[in-house]
Order: sequence, then structure tokens, then C-alpha cells
Amino acid sequence: MKVRTFTQSPQDIAAYGPLTDKLGERVFVLTSCKAEKGKAESARVTLKGVDDRDAALALRGVELYVSREQLPKLAQEDDFYYADLIGLKVVSAEGERLGDVTAVHNFGAGDLLEINGSFYPFTKQVVPQVDMAGGQLTLVPPQETEAAPEDAALQETGEVE
Repeated sequence: MKVRTFTQSPQDIAAYGPLTDKLGERVFVLTSCKAEKGKAESARVTLKGVDDRDAALALRGVELYVSREQLPKLAQEDDFYYADLIGLKVVSAEGERLGDVTAVHNFGAGDLLEINGSFYPFTKQVVPQVDMAGGQLTLVPPQETEAAPEDAALQETGEVE
């Protein structure tokens, strides 16, 4: 089966031991795990008791989880698990309440925080402070820019170069 991982290296998922479904009701034991060639976030795994294609297809879309106790301690103060960021209160540099972090995404170009349906890069410039103990982070939204107006002649004729 192919599994999308959120580990530094895809095969690292095997080091966590048994995985569970979201509710922790079903347990999955990896019997083999190899990084998928050309896919930085994918691994090919074999699960105990999943012995044929039909059993594997029945698990399509199932999210697999590791218990919090199995996760490594974070080495740096500026490292965070996505789950720890979700739900944090978001304030401006002036202390004005802006909302809450509802999700953290990574579509391949870096982490994005979702706040009130808008996405913000999770960088030091945009998020200069994360106060886990206080349950909030500071957001300095990037300056918005407009696209430059098209050449006036193109606007009049509707032609595209």
C-alpha cells in the first residue's frame, strides 16, 4: 500500500510502532516499509493482516495516527507539531484578536496557517511569535500587492500577446 507520511524521511514512519485509525479503535502493524522512489512524502508499506488487494482497497482514505507519546521530543524552540498549532488564538502585533488557527497545510512550498479561511505562510516574518504556554501566536499579515495594469492598448483591443 502507498502511505503519505508527515515524517522527515518517509521510512521513518516504521520507527513509531503500531499505527491507529483516527479514533484509536483499529491498530495497524507495519511489517515492511520502503520510501517510494521519486516521492518525498510517500512510502510503500505492508500491514499485518492486509494480505490482498481487496483488503488494501478497503483501507483507501483511512488516516493513520501515531500516539503523542511515540513522537520524538522537539529539538528546537521554534519547532512545532501541526496539532499543537491548531486552535491557537491569533493576535496582531498590537494585540487585536484576529481569529484562531483552524488548520495547518503544506502543499509543497512550505507550511501555511489557515486563519478564518485565509492562508498565511508560517514564517518568522509573518508569525514572529508563538506563545504555546499562552495559547496564542502573533500574526503580521504580509503586504497585499496588486497585479500591474495591463498595457492600455491590450485593454482596448482585447488582444493578448
